[in-house]
Amino acid sequence: MDLIENKIYDNERALYNISDTVVKGCTFAGPADGESVLKETRNVVIDGCSFSLRYPIWHAKKYELRDSKLDDKTRAALWYSDNGIIENTEIRGVKALRECDGTVIRSCDIESVEFGWKTKGTKISDSRIVSEYIFLDARDIEIERLDFKGKYSFQYVEGLVIKDSVLDTKDAFWHARNVTVTDSVVKGEYLAWFSEGLTLIRCKIIGTQPLCYCKDLKLIDCEMVDCDLSFEYSDVEATVSGSIDSVKNPRSGSITADSIGELIYEDSIMECNAAVTERKK
Repeated sequence: MDLIENKIYDNERALYNISDTVVKGCTFAGPADGESVLKETRNVVIDGCSFSLRYPIWHAKKYELRDSKLDDKTRAALWYSDNGIIENTEIRGVKALRECDGTVIRSCDIESVEFGWKTKGTKISDSRIVSEYIFLDARDIEIERLDFKGKYSFQYVEGLVIKDSVLDTKDAFWHARNVTVTDSVVKGEYLAWFSEGLTLIRCKIIGTQPLCYCKDLKLIDCEMVDCDLSFEYSDVEATVSGSIDSVKNPRSGSITADSIGELIYEDSIMECNAAVTERKK
């Protein structure tokens, strides 16, 4: 492979359409404020570089981005780029990853208001992400050991697996389909309304009014903390360790917990026949 090392670029499309190249120790910043510095690249390794320009990596195919920093000026850093590996990299720009296929993210620190929209086949491990809207309308995601903080996360996703992670979020998994979360903490209000095929295994769920209007919802050996008005109009099979503050109008299935503070059947707009059982009684 060719080598480009220790250069500074700030002009438009500075390394446009390069292929089979290692770009090492380079800086993409300067008064020319050029966009799209690594657009349309093929088989490129970006190693130990720093970025401070907009739209740096678009339409890339088979790329590696490692040990690098993309600051808050790198708006929309990676779009339409496929088969990429991003490792030990700090990303700070908004809309960082969009409509990309087959991205592997390892040991990264990411803060991006909109991250991962309309992506496919993303794999994340051992990373930290802060994002107000993460993975909107994305497909086939695998996540392991993620420390996540955000708000409206994983909405309209389809095909998502999360393991050994901490999610501090709000309105997570709305309208999501075929999601499995294992051995994780999920904290936030209004969890997973209108979801279909959500399975939570050995998870700690924290927050008000979770899991309403769900179809094919499963909780296996989960814990629920500060969860009131749970399961309204949901089709659910749930086994919960400990107590649930309150359960309201569950539509069908069964809910078993050690204790339930309040079981509410009122003002229902549909027939609600779920079996609710307290183990201590």
